[in-house]
Amino acid sequence: MELDPRRPTVRNPPENFTGDVWLDPVAGPRDEGWTLMANIVRFGPGARTAWHSHPRGQTLYVLEGVAWVETRAGERQEVGAGRTVWCPPGEEHWHGATPDSFMAHLALNDSGGDPASAAVWGEHVTDEEYLAGAEPVS
Repeated sequence: MELDPRRPTVRNPPENFTGDVWLDPVAGPRDEGWTLMANIVRFGPGARTAWHSHPRGQTLYVLEGVAWVETRAGERQEVGAGRTVWCPPGEEHWHGATPDSFMAHLALNDSGGDPASAAVWGEHVTDEEYLAGAEPVS
């Protein structure tokens, strides 16, 4: 058995995120052939990723709050705590918190042996895209 050292929480880069987003690394490639990456990502109200895709797909497990996950085709899911979302390989999408609450999810990716290529990042999700179809917040 091995106990990993605690790694510090880091703020996600503004190039790929809008709003306050923090990441806690859980697991990453350790031995040759092991390509799993797992991170807990916490989003402040209204915070979200930029458009992106994952060459090998991505699994999101919502830990707390409510997530919005939307594909480039405009399919949006509202996902509560305890639910899992699978984003297939190459599917452009974004995910984040709703405008009025925090959200945290466990993100699982296959790095394919190169953690830097686990995601392909695009442009930021505009406020108009983010709020499209959303219920007004009271």
